[in-house]
Amino acid sequence: MKLLRKILFPLIWLKERISPDYWANRIGEKSGLYDKARAYGEKEKPWYIKLALILVIIVLFFFMAELQAGDNHVHIDQVGTGGDEVTLTIDQVGHNNEIDFSFAHSDNTIILKQYGAGNKVSWVPYWGSGKSWGGDIDGTGNNLNIEQHDGATYGGHVWGNDNDIDIIQKGTHTHYLDIHMDDVDHDILQEDGGSSYSHVYYYGTADGSIANVQQKGGGSHNAQIILQGSRPTTINLIQDSASNKSYSVTQTCVTVGGCSITVTQQ
Repeated sequence: MKLLRKILFPLIWLKERISPDYWANRIGEKSGLYDKARAYGEKEKPWYIKLALILVIIVLFFFMAELQAGDNHVHIDQVGTGGDEVTLTIDQVGHNNEIDFSFAHSDNTIILKQYGAGNKVSWVPYWGSGKSWGGDIDGTGNNLNIEQHDGATYGGHVWGNDNDIDIIQKGTHTHYLDIHMDDVDHDILQEDGGSSYSHVYYYGTADGSIANVQQKGGGSHNAQIILQGSRPTTINLIQDSASNKSYSVTQTCVTVGGCSITVTQQ
């Protein structure tokens, strides 16, 4: 073994001399740079250096959390074979957003936009999926336009034709919808702080009913509306307050020419 080392010694010596690590260590130790670096490492750091390190750690933490965020999810079932001329547009910008529903029949237009995280478009949870009874959208000529931001929830069942549904939710708000008639004009706006809840149900033969519901102002508002009967009802409800507001109505309209409700809570 000693003889082999002697024979290989020139090669080992040459390998060390051409290695960058050899010269870096030699220069660092001889010049005292390594000693200065060790002394600086042991020295108490100024407050602004500590603050900078803390900020770097925080930025890295949020960056890693973003990388680990869940994916967006889209699941749509077509019930039956009559889904001709359906227009479907979906935008999901963010993470942990979910779209899960079913539809049947033709000429429906569905536009769904989700921004941020934690938004959901699906069915009403206490009824479950409408797939087994014809679809969560079960009719023709319906227009469903939903825009959600930052943790909003929509659940709906539309059983009818030619209904126009426009919903804008900005924040952790919830809206549930149940339509069992035709030609409904349904507009919902939920925004600002708080976590507002609303549900609007249309039953009977009151085709052509109109609901315009706005919940804003920072409070966590609650609106529970049921419109039924044989004649259409128009309801305009505005809950615009920093304090929580609540409103509930069950309207059975049989008046020729329809009924009207207007409520503003500030």
